[in-house]
Amino acid sequence: MVRRIPAGRVMTYGQIAELLGDGYTPRTVGFCMHSSPDGTPWHRVVNAQGGCSTGKVVLPQDKQQRLLELEGVVFDKNARCDLQQFLFIPRTKSQKRENVSLYKRKPSTRGEKR
Repeated sequence: MVRRIPAGRVMTYGQIAELLGDGYTPRTVGFCMHSSPDGTPWHRVVNAQGGCSTGKVVLPQDKQQRLLELEGVVFDKNARCDLQQFLFIPRTKSQKRENVSLYKRKPSTRGEKR
């Protein structure tokens, strides 16, 4: 799933955990990112506030932010990116783009009379 995040976009640990389903938490996703194989774009996964949570794990501490900035992700003075602008929401087989919100799928109104 993380390999599908395009350059210049991010997903949150919680968003990935929710898409993976029961048994996954944002912390679990974080542990997986820490031990992910080379070539995995781990830097494209941020916390729920749009910030980097790798400061105590990765050296140098600002590596994740610098990698994202090289891809065009902009951070504010509080070291957070605007999730409304940079969040990647992957499509699923049964989901159209207009039926998704920031994290949860919006209920489908397909077939309902108005």
